Amino acid sequence: MEFRLLGTVSIATEAGELPLGPAKRRSVLAALLLRANAVVPVDRLIDAVWDELPPARARTVVQGHVSRLRALFEQGGAGEYGVELATHGQAYELRIPDHLLDAYRFEELVQLAGHQKHPGDAVLMLREALALWRGPALTGTVASEPLLVAARALEETRLVTVEQLAAAYGRLGEHVKAAALLRAESVAHPLRESLAAALMLSLYRAGHQSDALDCYHRTRTQLADELGVDPGPALRAAYEAVLRGTPPAAPHTAGDAPVAGGAAEWPEVAGAPAAEPEPVAPAPALPAPDLLPRAPRGFLGRARELAALDTAVERARVALVTGPAGVGKTALALNWAHRRSSHYPDGVLYADLRGFSPDDGVDSADVLREFLPALGVPPRQVPESPTAAAALYRSLTEDRALLVVLDNVRSADRARPLLPAGARSATVVTSRLRLGGLVVTELARPVPLGVLGLDDAAALLAAAVGGDRVDAEPAAARRLAALCDGLPLALRVTAAQLAARPHWRLADLASELADEQRRLSLLSVDHSEGCDGQGVAAALRLTVQGLPEEAARLFRQLGVVPGTDLDRHAAAALLDRTPPVAAEALDRLCDAHLLTEYAPGRHTLHDLVRLYARGLDADEDALLRLLDHYTLTAMAAARAAEPDDQPCCAAPSNARRPRTAPQFAGRDAALLWYAAERDNLAAAVAAARAAGLHDRAWRLAVLQWPYILWHSHDGWVPLLEAAADSASREKDADAESRVRALLGWVLTQENRLPEALVHLRLAPPLAARAGEASSEATALVNLAVALDRFGVSDESLAHTERAAALVRGSGDVMTELLALEHRARQLLSVGDPAGALACAREGLALDGDTVNGLVGVRHSMLTATAGAALLDLGLTEEAGTLLVRARELGLAHGYKESVQRVEAQLRRLESMAKAATER
Repeated sequence: MEFRLLGTVSIATEAGELPLGPAKRRSVLAALLLRANAVVPVDRLIDAVWDELPPARARTVVQGHVSRLRALFEQGGAGEYGVELATHGQAYELRIPDHLLDAYRFEELVQLAGHQKHPGDAVLMLREALALWRGPALTGTVASEPLLVAARALEETRLVTVEQLAAAYGRLGEHVKAAALLRAESVAHPLRESLAAALMLSLYRAGHQSDALDCYHRTRTQLADELGVDPGPALRAAYEAVLRGTPPAAPHTAGDAPVAGGAAEWPEVAGAPAAEPEPVAPAPALPAPDLLPRAPRGFLGRARELAALDTAVERARVALVTGPAGVGKTALALNWAHRRSSHYPDGVLYADLRGFSPDDGVDSADVLREFLPALGVPPRQVPESPTAAAALYRSLTEDRALLVVLDNVRSADRARPLLPAGARSATVVTSRLRLGGLVVTELARPVPLGVLGLDDAAALLAAAVGGDRVDAEPAAARRLAALCDGLPLALRVTAAQLAARPHWRLADLASELADEQRRLSLLSVDHSEGCDGQGVAAALRLTVQGLPEEAARLFRQLGVVPGTDLDRHAAAALLDRTPPVAAEALDRLCDAHLLTEYAPGRHTLHDLVRLYARGLDADEDALLRLLDHYTLTAMAAARAAEPDDQPCCAAPSNARRPRTAPQFAGRDAALLWYAAERDNLAAAVAAARAAGLHDRAWRLAVLQWPYILWHSHDGWVPLLEAAADSASREKDADAESRVRALLGWVLTQENRLPEALVHLRLAPPLAARAGEASSEATALVNLAVALDRFGVSDESLAHTERAAALVRGSGDVMTELLALEHRARQLLSVGDPAGALACAREGLALDGDTVNGLVGVRHSMLTATAGAALLDLGLTEEAGTLLVRARELGLAHGYKESVQRVEAQLRRLESMAKAATER
């Protein structure tokens, strides 16, 4: 609630202004407010309400207006604010807290501004004071003599305040602002010489000497025409200074508080500051404040972080301790503060801003109402205005050596007004957020706080439940520490569970915590009715509640992420937004320490955070969007890695296509993506199968074939077996053929030939049934490769012959090269060099030998086979040329097998040449 005199007389409430009614009622209210908390006789109210001889029934009319005001007060809930309209015989008293009256707050701000050491602080206060004015004072009241006198007194204080603000601007060197402010007022008050003089000097300092002189001549003319007087000494002095080019320096303070010109009828006008206000000063006899809570019990380790706090405070004066919920930020800050408090002889201030509580937390203005009395300010002199209170706090801390601890801060804006001004003071801020604003504007030094290592975590358990229990089960203690993610809050809750169950072994609780469905509930305490409980879930809930909407929505989707990490493209799929929007949401989650960016662009979350996210409501199709993102990105990676090969599959017909698809600069970038996402893709296959999305599962596996070919011994069999099962469930013959052909090839590379042949004999007929010639050809070649491990046979030769025939002239260069390359090697091994040479030359004729990727590899191997065939045919010179070329191609494409084969043939060529020379 606010009572307003500075503009239209009114009463503002949260629901809007109260309907005061006619001007006479407003006049009664104004007269009472002008003498707030003082007894006002009815006769004075009558004088204020009538601008002429009052009627005989004036007293009854005033009583009626008072009665109506009381009803309005009750309607607006004034009693809850301490407002009361009392009767004293033939008089009334409006009892009202000072801060509810705009004129009082105006006076308070102006007085405090006059005592500021820095003009910037004075500017803030004076601007806030002038912003309380909503028009001419006492608008809407009767034009009675007492009210007119009071309005003129209030207006005088406003004009003097404007001049003070202009002077403060001048001290800051902002003369253009000062001139603009004064020009607007001089237009409304052209005969006010102090305004004109100040405007002249501001214009001159702003580089407008001619405008300053024009201002003087215009004012002089108006004074002569309207009042018949000459300019006074101050205006003449300003004119002479501008002429000489030697104006006085801008004042060093905002100036003294203005003196209101009161009237005989209203000697005490609310809102008119006293002539000589007493500066607010701390009581000198008070001891140094110590608001620090007790030191935390059971604080262990953290030597590195304590040393980092020492360094941060020494170098930056503001240390910012950040970390996830429950990691022990408050314990670290309080422990450090108790150790270092003796270094700050003027006291220690502490405030918990509760930035992550269910409500809005504690405002900095409320904290200042605790800090200022602790610094010696009498409670009645604590300013109501947040700006004034902050400025007073800065002035009181400027010459002191204080330690200030601000705990649980949500935003930099909440912390800034509470930072002490003195160079000998220090501040420690704790937050779950990174608070980059404090780092930028206050040069705060971050001190990141991570989870405890296993040894420190076990030591914390031992301190809480007893060293004997931990020593008896050291392995179980370390397992508990791991299940708690090393999070001190989780460890303390675990200790509480053990303390409440002395008959439990540590291994018993570890077994319970291993159940992911129950872990978060076990890591909570105090589940009494109506209580939210304390523990990991409660702490995470409060963190999530304060997130921006897009970040909160992304966090809700993280529960469906099957892998260990994600990038902005995966996050974009989860959100169904663009990658830049997703990147911003990821940053906000990192700010809140719900995610960790462990490598550029790669984000992960702790197990307990992941479990909490799984309990939230994700979008119904969030998982499907993520799976389709991985599928479509893997297709793009395969195209980039092997641009000459035919796609191994099409996207699902109902795929959720991302708003922006990732692009790969080339083969290397694609293979790097496969490497980075391998675990996530495997987890995606498992998640797809669990969700019954088998059409996604087999694609996510088989689309990794470009990477599998180069890392065939990296344990791909379980993944491909799952994919084969999914393809079979889908009754997609071509899909099953492709997966079994790839699985059989991998098993062949691992020398698990019986298993390989099971899949490889199934693959060709599946492809044939689907009518896919390329798939059938690939399956036949892979079957031949496996059979050749037992020696080339008529069966394997028949398979490569049919494979080559199936794709000859089809445009599928990669598969044709594959068939011809293997068939050429077969023919060479069975003693048919001419046939091998013809086959190799057929393959080499399909494309040039400068291509990249697998085409280049095939060309290197075909060239090596052709060279070996020529060698067998005795054409050593031509063979040498081809073998050297094959070695160059193999080296260029990084294909060691080809290089090794060529090296063996070159050694053979060298032996043949040596033998010929000896003959």
